Amino acid sequence: MEQLDYQQMNGLSLAYIGDAIYELTVRNHLVSLGLTKVNDLQKKSRDYVSAKAHAALYQLMEENHYLNDEEMVYFKRGRNAKSYTKAKNTNVVAYRISTGVEAMIGYLYLSQQQERLTEMMEWIFIQVESGKTNESR
Repeated sequence: MEQLDYQQMNGLSLAYIGDAIYELTVRNHLVSLGLTKVNDLQKKSRDYVSAKAHAALYQLMEENHYLNDEEMVYFKRGRNAKSYTKAKNTNVVAYRISTGVEAMIGYLYLSQQQERLTEMMEWIFIQVESGKTNESR
């Protein structure tokens, strides 16, 4: 596979890659929990994958000073990117934050920081599964 130059990629391209990596990691995690019905998997994945979930996760990351400076650079690259698609089922702010989270995941993947990516995804699973990303928090 060709190695992409993540440093030269725009935020939306990073988010495109990050979205795929994030989605696949979440799907693997849900199947590993023993969920087998596709409808149940789809419903449960919304807790992790929606723009609202990403926005709540990012807020927790900020509160816990979870991201390092380099991760913040790539988050902001995605968040600030000019997207020509409209937010679906959420507001523009949550959509932009979600794009930032996906861009950061894309950066970690493309820069081959697998250990940090795994650590971050495990942290995300804990936050979601403990209810910290629910709207009622």
